[in-house]
Amino acid sequence: MILVTGAAGFIGFHVASALTARGIPVVGIDNMNAYYDVSLKQSRLETLQQSESGPLFHFEKTDVADRLVMQSLFQRYSFSHVIHLAAQAGVRHSLLDPYSYLDSNLAGFVNILEGCRQEGVGHLIYASSSSVYGGNRKVPYSEHDAVDHPLSLYAATKRANELLAHSYSHLYDLPTTGLRFFTVYGPWGRPDMAIFKFVKTILENGTIDVFNGGDMKRDFTYIDDIVDGVLGVLDNPPRRDENPSDAIQLPDSACAPFRIYNLGNSSPVQLAHLIDIIETTLGKVAKKRMLPMQPGDMYITYADMTNLPTDIGFKHKVPLEEGVRRFVDWYRSYYNPGNDLS
Repeated sequence: MILVTGAAGFIGFHVASALTARGIPVVGIDNMNAYYDVSLKQSRLETLQQSESGPLFHFEKTDVADRLVMQSLFQRYSFSHVIHLAAQAGVRHSLLDPYSYLDSNLAGFVNILEGCRQEGVGHLIYASSSSVYGGNRKVPYSEHDAVDHPLSLYAATKRANELLAHSYSHLYDLPTTGLRFFTVYGPWGRPDMAIFKFVKTILENGTIDVFNGGDMKRDFTYIDDIVDGVLGVLDNPPRRDENPSDAIQLPDSACAPFRIYNLGNSSPVQLAHLIDIIETTLGKVAKKRMLPMQPGDMYITYADMTNLPTDIGFKHKVPLEEGVRRFVDWYRSYYNPGNDLS
């Protein structure tokens, strides 16, 4: 049995769906907070529960920041693996509500680590983020690079997760794998993400906000590729390095059962080009409001994808144009079934 935290979230929903489709029982938890439309989260859960593999999915409304509740959860189930995807997301929101990031991303992560330690979980996989690369100027971003200059509180909490995970891996021999996700998109996506916001606003004849004149680059990664990466590392837990004198010099590995991987597309796209793709897919020209760069934003995200393909045979499958088309098809069917919004 596998615990998936953030199961009503975008990535958590898709991961839980993939696991149960393979016949693996899943306990999913989520606090169902109102950071974005709760009805979308509820619809994801209903889709999971009503699928053919729905009986394999059990949901509990639970906050990872609640220490006693999380202790009880780990004691009631015998989890072989934990996939920790729950977090307070969003770079810009961290400027408005910093305490929610401390509660969910720091206290909540320690509760997960403690549950795994106390109950002997075989492998913890957790979501990190490309935002940890922060002020780094060398691209593509490699797991070997130092990541000491976060540009947002969100990024700082994700880097803290990696450091905490390493300490538990070292002290308690707990296998942990951190995945640095790069700008995930696709059906059932988050409404605060660029592709979702652009499609919604253009179809509603609104004006999209274009930061830095569209001169920003993102390594957009389709959700199916993300799920493949998560499941690919699931049964490949890291092992304690036999040559610690060499490993300790690399930020992505150490003399502990600990590993960090980039999980991106390794093909950054300029924001202006993304808008062109969306306009072509929708058959509509966007009305644009040009705005300056926002505090906490990174100019570029660009994943060096050397390690994950080497270690687990990971391969990208979905190009951006196809991914945008799939998202638009889902968006139209979900929000206006049977109607053409164009």
